[in-house]
Amino acid sequence: MNYIIEIENLVKKYDAFTLGELNLKIPKGEIVGLIGENGAGKTTLIKALLGIIKPTRGRIKLFNNYVEQEADNTDIGVVLDNMFFPELLTVKDIDSIMKDIYPTWDCKLYDEQLSKFGIPMDKPLKKLSKGMRKKVEIVTALAHHPKLLILDEPTSGLDPVVRSEVLDIFLDFIQDEEHTILMSTHITSDLEHIADRIVFIENGKVSMNDAKDEILDNYGILKCDLEDFGQIDEKDMIAYKKNRYNYDILVDHREDKKKKYKKFCIDKITLEDLMLLMIKGERR
Repeated sequence: MNYIIEIENLVKKYDAFTLGELNLKIPKGEIVGLIGENGAGKTTLIKALLGIIKPTRGRIKLFNNYVEQEADNTDIGVVLDNMFFPELLTVKDIDSIMKDIYPTWDCKLYDEQLSKFGIPMDKPLKKLSKGMRKKVEIVTALAHHPKLLILDEPTSGLDPVVRSEVLDIFLDFIQDEEHTILMSTHITSDLEHIADRIVFIENGKVSMNDAKDEILDNYGILKCDLEDFGQIDEKDMIAYKKNRYNYDILVDHREDKKKKYKKFCIDKITLEDLMLLMIKGERR
């Protein structure tokens, strides 16, 4: 398999937090969703991938080149949570700046995409809506023809219509099998629509790295009354949460558990359910 990102024994130590030790490989041609609670290490990982921070130990390969070997950043498009362009710039100003930075900058593509979204070239960024500014960021990230998109909360704060339009942009990008997306987000429903793979980071470590469809097919939530909790085998509980009148229990091999626990309801799971139970639930 051809991997676009390879992380080998990565550790980044801070006074109050340690990322790692991480080993992770991301295949070419996939949309990979990066999930986990605030402070789990997602942004630290993204900064390490972009060479913004230096790992305490371990190595990162992008496009088969180690990051410290000055990998060609023209192949990487980046969209961060907070816009990094000065708000006094116009959309046209960004075009003028970027064509001097990226040899692969495509003025025609930039203009066409902005025109498609009805974004005026002469307006300062501060006068655009949040949704329009986010589209400008995404078009800017795409206009130098990257092979890898690294996205940190790209749909945060957007209304459902704009979010849908943004997700369509990502799906169009990934149609080329040479392209890959790594997307960190708390909006797990977006990942259910577009992701191929889910990487769950918990306390600085990868606790899950599986195909999205396998996760949604395999895991389930067993619901039982308070008095029935003792009937559930502890080894079948990945995590559980006590509610006022019942328990929610995270289980795997859902179809097998349905046969084993015929009197109980075992619901399909969403990525949000999974994340909440893994983070907030009790472990046996």
